[in-house]
Amino acid sequence: MECFQTQYLQKQQRPSSPKQVTTKRLTPDQVRLLERTFASHKKLDPGRKLQLAAELGVPPRQVAIWYQNRRARWRTQTLELDKGALQLKLDDALAEKRKLEQEVASLRQELDRAREMLDAARGDGGSHSESSRSAVPEVPMSCAFSEDDVNWCDWDDRSNKVLRMEDRDDDDLYAFWM
Repeated sequence: MECFQTQYLQKQQRPSSPKQVTTKRLTPDQVRLLERTFASHKKLDPGRKLQLAAELGVPPRQVAIWYQNRRARWRTQTLELDKGALQLKLDDALAEKRKLEQEVASLRQELDRAREMLDAARGDGGSHSESSRSAVPEVPMSCAFSEDDVNWCDWDDRSNKVLRMEDRDDDDLYAFWM
């Protein structure tokens, strides 16, 4: 039994393979030096690796592994920053979309008021049947139009007709499609 314990202890004390080299942790000063060099050079060329290893008193392989790990952390941080910037842009775009949807709803209400004025001008007496609404076609939301397609008008109670913008000096103007 004693022989078995002795062999076990001897195996625990020696490295499992002759090529296995124990590496020590880097000191804060060594890490600061590596961080400074990493800030200026993300890739490590062989000459620089040997120079850093000599300055730090560590094997060149340890410097290479540190650089490899640091590049992986740097890429992750960069991706997180990019994700944050894209998230902000998405939030801005969604806010703009909500604002435009509210504006569309407001413009639809204004269009409905203009239709009512047209119905009154035609003498429909304010009825809102489908036949009277079909006189002014519904414009689909996906329809693109230019500023020339929109005419500004208002209702003149004295002459019982629709006035164009140049004929009227009041600020109550309504938009509709002719």
